[in-house]
Amino acid sequence: MVVKNVEKQIEMNPQPQQPTDETDGKELATLNNGLTENSRRAIAQNYLAVQDLSKLDVKLLTPLTPEIISRQATINIGTIGHVAHGKSTVVKAISGVQTVRFKNELERNITIKLGYANAKIYRCDNPDCPRPGCFRSAGSSHPDRFPCDRSGCNGMFTVQRHVSFVDCPGHDILMATMLNGAAVMDAALLLIAGNESCPQPQTSEHLAAIEIMRLNKIFILQNKIDLIKETQARQQYEQIQRFVQGTIAEGAPIIPISAQLKYNIEVICEYICKSVPVPLRDFTSDARLIVIRSFDVNKPGSEVSELKGGVAGGSILKALCELIPVWSP
Repeated sequence: MVVKNVEKQIEMNPQPQQPTDETDGKELATLNNGLTENSRRAIAQNYLAVQDLSKLDVKLLTPLTPEIISRQATINIGTIGHVAHGKSTVVKAISGVQTVRFKNELERNITIKLGYANAKIYRCDNPDCPRPGCFRSAGSSHPDRFPCDRSGCNGMFTVQRHVSFVDCPGHDILMATMLNGAAVMDAALLLIAGNESCPQPQTSEHLAAIEIMRLNKIFILQNKIDLIKETQARQQYEQIQRFVQGTIAEGAPIIPISAQLKYNIEVICEYICKSVPVPLRDFTSDARLIVIRSFDVNKPGSEVSELKGGVAGGSILKALCELIPVWSP
């Protein structure tokens, strides 16, 4: 286990900052300066595994098939907990994606709608590369393999998991939104701020919600550890243990982190790879989509003849969908 006791938990390791989708795009733009848009897209696709249904046996596909996880997340992990405990910041630290995007969210600095972000989890293939530093995360567009940057290591980081994070709001009036997100979770990260007493109201409510949903794979993240002293961290660690006693989270690992400083992010990556069961995915059945949020583009009072289509967001739990891009010359 990565975390054995409180003393070891306090030892935090910063994860080297990985290129995000945004920085990857800038590098590609520099490399492809002067090329057509179609050429740029073709070069970007070369970073990832080729998906060709004519060469794949659908019956043999799994959520860990390289051709699948190269481009598509196959595991859903939710971030839950009280408001302002760092759920969105953790997602950004792992994926490089800012899930707080809407104007009213940015103005109030809280998550209101369910946020989404995908991330690839890597492991160095050199067995001598020490853990947890041999684990790394990056955005979905990052290459499936890249060299390990540890001094003296000749290994290659290889993608192990492709995760979709469901960032749930923590405000009490948005509990229904959180419950929608819980419907598609395979595991959950329960955020608890280290500089506040435990439990806070939504900490208890979110834990009760996933207990009702029978979601039994939970990791507790003791966030904002950089803002408190070691003695305070140990005291709160004991508070958390008492809080989860008798619940579905009893015995769950408690990982001290600083999402803002990206401390111990690689420990989370290791737990995701080693402790989150790979969910069963049926690629041969008819499609099944769980819709967990929607956007209506129609203004109130619109006539029936003027109604336009909306946008639904969710998770495809069954089937294999082929997307055929249409690029203009």
